[in-house]
Amino acid sequence: MSDHYYSKNPEVESKPRRWDFRLRGFSFTFETDAGVFSKSEVDFGSRVLIDCFELPSVEGNILDVGCGYGPIGLSIAKSYPERIVHMMDVNDRALNLAIKNAELNGVQNVRIYESDALSSVDTDQVAAVLTNPPIRAGKQTIFRIYDQAYEVLSEDGELWIVIQKKQGAPSTVDHLQTQFKDVTVVHKEKGYWIIRAIK
Repeated sequence: MSDHYYSKNPEVESKPRRWDFRLRGFSFTFETDAGVFSKSEVDFGSRVLIDCFELPSVEGNILDVGCGYGPIGLSIAKSYPERIVHMMDVNDRALNLAIKNAELNGVQNVRIYESDALSSVDTDQVAAVLTNPPIRAGKQTIFRIYDQAYEVLSEDGELWIVIQKKQGAPSTVDHLQTQFKDVTVVHKEKGYWIIRAIK
């Protein structure tokens, strides 16, 4: 596999940097590095997903799959302090940054750990799964995230996805409709689709 943000141990030389960003009305300081996704700013797709997400009414924890250095999971955790947000990734460098960024921003209601897709999910009750899927990892990996999300979600739990139309949004909707009882494109912006699938 070529070395990129979906690698477990990026070989690219570490070049840490720190910057500030505002998400859901909160000010964050993020430390990022080479070898992680969107190291210079919170990418547009993640920002749209963060802005659109609404907490389902069902009880349970929230999962951020492919959390990177943590913008989605940390901003959602800050918004819903009564919920635990599980943040997972395969990239060790990203996970270490997510842990550091949780500390930097005083976010304590998170659990951050390594997981290939959702194979290591460490909770029973799951109200929502959010993902900005790793497109470069390939369709098989992405669909595995969707399928495993369905398995771990509680009844009426929701999967929230951001994906570009040109990178497979229509086929994502088609795939989700084979399992989930309600699949809706809740928002479209600059070629990005926000998709909500209810189990």
